[in-house]
Amino acid sequence: MDTRKITETYSVAPQISPEDMPALAEAGFTHVLCNRPDEEIPANLHADTMRAAAEAAGLIFVVNPVSNAGMTPENIARQQEVIDTDGARILAYCRSGTRSTFVWGLVNAGRLAPETILEAAAEAGYDLSPLRPYLEAQSGDGSRG
Repeated sequence: MDTRKITETYSVAPQISPEDMPALAEAGFTHVLCNRPDEEIPANLHADTMRAAAEAAGLIFVVNPVSNAGMTPENIARQQEVIDTDGARILAYCRSGTRSTFVWGLVNAGRLAPETILEAAAEAGYDLSPLRPYLEAQSGDGSRG
């Protein structure tokens, strides 16, 4: 399982399996956030199957499907709700971890400096540079970091 830390409380991963849930709980995660729509994946990885495995391991499972067609304001709001949960240590997953990283970046636009967002993503192996103009616009002063 390839988990990549974005912050102390938010990590991302490519598609995980039900068998990964006990290891995630043992690693200290409290929440598993599924950013993958069921129509992208085989039935054995659908959200209901993943939820059952997560809950059996003592994890909170949240579904927030982000399609390849794009994110919605509702996706961003739902992700923010989970990120802002007190005491949450989150593993968000999608096909490659990219969507889960992008939605994290959008949640934090205006909350963190643009450079902080871009650097955290880059350290985890994800390029959020296409978000730079939006992040800078949301920073309130148009600064570059």
